[in-house]
Amino acid sequence: MIVTIDGPAGTGKSTAARGLAQRIGFDFLDTGAMYRAVAWACLQRGADVHAPDAVASVAAAINIGFSGRSTLVDGLDVSSEIRSPESSRAASIVAQHPAVRSQLVQQQQRIAASRNIVCEGRDQGTVAFPQAECKFFLTADARERALRRQQELAAAGQQVPLDELIAEQTARDDRDANREVAPLRPADDAIVIDTTPYGAEGVIDLLEQHVRLRMAAR
Repeated sequence: MIVTIDGPAGTGKSTAARGLAQRIGFDFLDTGAMYRAVAWACLQRGADVHAPDAVASVAAAINIGFSGRSTLVDGLDVSSEIRSPESSRAASIVAQHPAVRSQLVQQQQRIAASRNIVCEGRDQGTVAFPQAECKFFLTADARERALRRQQELAAAGQQVPLDELIAEQTARDDRDANREVAPLRPADDAIVIDTTPYGAEGVIDLLEQHVRLRMAAR
């Protein structure tokens, strides 16, 4: 069984997906980290993130893996580095390139084959796994999303003004929603949940209720 959780940054996708997977005993796949890993690798190698061919070459050359909560690029733990503001901005740009999306979607499909898995990202229910049995799309108030991101960065020792985060968030939302390939949108059969009034555990509770009902109906 595949459960997909899509939505823009700051809606709590990663926390909810990881927590849900743990509760129901499924594997977890953070696809957003895959795009961030490609973006980070491009920045490290001096590749122009606006050049599709250059980014596709980097994506093909690196090995992205996961170990527990860590994201690995060629065996190196880059979990913190890929969450930096620079990597976040670059990830939104590299994710617009069709060849890169095609490469990573194929990797995601191979990882999820014959597994019970919770996948989170921006196109999981629409492109990567349109056949998924349970799909969610998370939203949240724009300011609340920026505040969550600010707290996440502060925990990592990075202080970024809220206005700057809101501006970056708005630009990224626009790019994600208007890209030609796999634009950010809810799947037609997705359950849309506004996470603004809920804490992390509350969101996971809601998701678990829906998934367990679907599992019982199989």
